[in-house]
Amino acid sequence: MRRGSRLVVRGMAAGLIVAGLAAAATQATAAAATVTAAPAALAANSGPGVIHAAYAEEENAVTGAAIWSRSPHAEVPMGSITKVMTAYLVIKAGHLGRLITVPKGIIAYDERFGASTAGLKPGQKLTARQLLYALLIPSGCDAAYTLAQAYGPGRANFIAKMNATAARLGLSRTHFTDFSGLPDPTEHSTYSDAQDLISLGRDAMALPLLASIVKLAIYHLARAAGEHPAFTWSTTNPLIGDYPGAVGIKTGNTQAAGDCLLFEAIRKGKAVIGVVLGDSSWTDVTHDSETLLAYGFSHY
Repeated sequence: MRRGSRLVVRGMAAGLIVAGLAAAATQATAAAATVTAAPAALAANSGPGVIHAAYAEEENAVTGAAIWSRSPHAEVPMGSITKVMTAYLVIKAGHLGRLITVPKGIIAYDERFGASTAGLKPGQKLTARQLLYALLIPSGCDAAYTLAQAYGPGRANFIAKMNATAARLGLSRTHFTDFSGLPDPTEHSTYSDAQDLISLGRDAMALPLLASIVKLAIYHLARAAGEHPAFTWSTTNPLIGDYPGAVGIKTGNTQAAGDCLLFEAIRKGKAVIGVVLGDSSWTDVTHDSETLLAYGFSHY
């Protein structure tokens, strides 16, 4: 089971559901113990199948009941999955119709790290809501920088708010030093664990705007005279549009983090949320995520 504070269970019917999930959670715990001692690829008869990721967790997205995990408490970098917290903070702060000018600092910031961008240019003006699309769909570090500067105000203040929010949400193994998840100042200075990231993902997906953005495969923003040109942004999430029922959430990648994905899918009224961290390729990320989802739906 996830932290008790995350579960909201009411009524006798819910109690019956939890009782059934408890048995599944016990089996998942035993499997996780086997996983700890296993090599990088997990034998098919001891869990969901071959999982390449060094760290992984999947849960019932509604109740928070654990389904399967591998090293779920290891504190590791997660790359741009960090942007889920950035978006969460901005949405909670509100004023999403405010017009924000893209600052000059995005150029040096993006070039320093070879960061993924949404193609924003200094001086362009977009609303905070539009910047959220630029942040979450193409994983725009330029959008993250712009939002952090506006909502801190200032980047240092924004990062402080990220850590304060993490503490408030009970993410005890999570720390941020950058709003994009880039290695600033070091490869490991922004980190989390698999369980915390799923908890964050669940809280974030409870925000209707965020949930409506991360399920999109592509988004077109029309030109606004005097503000910005037209943009077309495509998702970095390999599941969206390819895995039936996939509804999000966010990719991540740095040299230290490897390839990562925080994901959620819904089928026949069942919702499974999971994360894979430390994969060596997007092929492995896709395989691992789809394998875990198949296992999760069958052990729901």
